[in-house]
Amino acid sequence: MIEVLIVDDDYMVAKIHEGFVARCAGFEVVGVVHDPAAAVAAAERLQPDLVLLDVYLPGATGLDILGRLREAAPDMDVIVVTAAREAETVKRAVRGGAVQYLMKPFAFADLQQRLQHYRETHRALSPGAEAAQTDVDRLFATPKVSAPLPKGLSTETLQLVEQVLTASARDLSAAEAAELSGISRVSARRYLEHLAEAGKAEVRLRYGEVGRPERRYARR
Repeated sequence: MIEVLIVDDDYMVAKIHEGFVARCAGFEVVGVVHDPAAAVAAAERLQPDLVLLDVYLPGATGLDILGRLREAAPDMDVIVVTAAREAETVKRAVRGGAVQYLMKPFAFADLQQRLQHYRETHRALSPGAEAAQTDVDRLFATPKVSAPLPKGLSTETLQLVEQVLTASARDLSAAEAAELSGISRVSARRYLEHLAEAGKAEVRLRYGEVGRPERRYARR
């Protein structure tokens, strides 16, 4: 699990973000704080993998405490989550080492996309691993904005099928994915093929003794 610390002075917004993170496979909220001093103390105590950091905080900005956060938790990454749109603020976040910058207000899918991108790069560059060029390219690339879904597909069901595929320790057939997600086999096949076309899943062919090979799907 990737452990997340949320730093936001608005209690309601922080609660919403906590709910968003909880819905993302592979992530766990380990702390929620609302001011700079509490943020630094929580980072030192919890040593989270990732912090969702607001800019507008009481007494100091999130960017003002970036250095102190890194001293408290050297291996922690930062996604800036803020309503600040000034170009200089964005540049300061980049110079401070933020891996993403997400502007409020945003939908769950916007945060999910960035967390998924972070998870993929986080796993690829785990301690002791040797990076390939594709891993580096993925790390420095901005996630692509999702294209509109084909007619008849819904975002909610797509997320469900994707979560089922991610949680599985093995590749799945359309029938197996349908059973796990509670939808029809035909629908599951359509969503799985869409994920494969989008580069989020790979198709594996299983050959039997007779007939056409079975198409199976695994998370990429």
